[in-house]
Amino acid sequence: MLSGRFPLVFVLVGSVCGATLLELAASALGQQVPVYPTPPQRMAPSVAPAVYPSTYPSTYSSTYPSTSAATASDVGAPALSPYDDVLPGISTSVTGGAVHASYEDPGPLYAPYGSPDAMTAAAAQTLDANAYVDPALVYGEPWIWRILPSGLMYKSYLAGGREPRIASQWVRMRNEHWMWDATLGGRVGILRYGTDNALWPQGWQLDFEGAAFPRMDLDNGRDLVSADYRFGIPLTTRRGCWETKLAYYHLSSHLGDEFMVRHPGYPRINYVRDAMVLGMAIYLSPNLRLYSEADWAFSTDGGAKPWEFQFGVDFSPAEPTGGWGAPFFAINAHLREANDFGGNMTVQSGWQWRGCTGHLCRVGMQYFNGMSDQTQFYNTFEEQIGIGLWYDY
Repeated sequence: MLSGRFPLVFVLVGSVCGATLLELAASALGQQVPVYPTPPQRMAPSVAPAVYPSTYPSTYSSTYPSTSAATASDVGAPALSPYDDVLPGISTSVTGGAVHASYEDPGPLYAPYGSPDAMTAAAAQTLDANAYVDPALVYGEPWIWRILPSGLMYKSYLAGGREPRIASQWVRMRNEHWMWDATLGGRVGILRYGTDNALWPQGWQLDFEGAAFPRMDLDNGRDLVSADYRFGIPLTTRRGCWETKLAYYHLSSHLGDEFMVRHPGYPRINYVRDAMVLGMAIYLSPNLRLYSEADWAFSTDGGAKPWEFQFGVDFSPAEPTGGWGAPFFAINAHLREANDFGGNMTVQSGWQWRGCTGHLCRVGMQYFNGMSDQTQFYNTFEEQIGIGLWYDY
């Protein structure tokens, strides 16, 4: 039975996350996009000015006070002859047929916005910078096909309990004893069409993931209590600050042999899910990420039901940290239809080190409250606190 305190926790967390998202959205909508004046070349003929500003004075330079009595001939400079005809190589359609008698009077030819006659050839059109740029270069790097790329476009949730990584948590169960929860697995890229950037890739990527999630009883000789197994194939994409994931995964659960020997007659369940996942995430800054996902199982057994949801917040510096490292913080909420859309919440905080390829090592504290992530005991309430070590590819 779900603890009475737990729904309140979800309400509070959901309210905070919702308020944050609304505030950020309102702030973004309230920002004013700078508006720049349209250059005359792009104006319609009916609204274009008849005269354009010139970068040169309208009067001859001889009308300005002289700052020196020296002349060009005094310093040995060659004399410049005045123009007595149309400029060589310049069509009269550009100059408007004007002939300038002196090089000291640049006239409309030198106006920064061009001549009126040249502009009347076509109506104005809206400038779209991306229309003139190869789409592969919009984000500053070429998009290429690559096998076994470095880096991920949709990273694992830091506080997610069933994310593929290498991890170890030593946790104290409330009113019980110490447990050792481990994760043995990872997620790697198989094929990418996008930028060749390990830290912040853009484009499309096909991944493969797999992990085992064993639990051992530290107070009983590290007996295996249970283990979940998961593998999947995610298709991920990133465009700017947005990430999307479409994935298939299989999850199954197994009761440990030592646990069955120690608890004869304990009912074993065949908890199985084959599910499709749709996830989305946004980076509010390079270090702050909000995410949510929904997964629907088309095949279930052992008490599993079709729908599950996750959402949360990750704060994790995205750049390589060097030897000093940097702090991180993460919250994950996991809701299951099998628990009447209750579930669990995990909070992590600690210190992290990120390498130049994006690999991430973290050490810190973990607090868990809710229905067990070990799906052999999916209907059992747990409250735990402990320390953990996590490594993400």
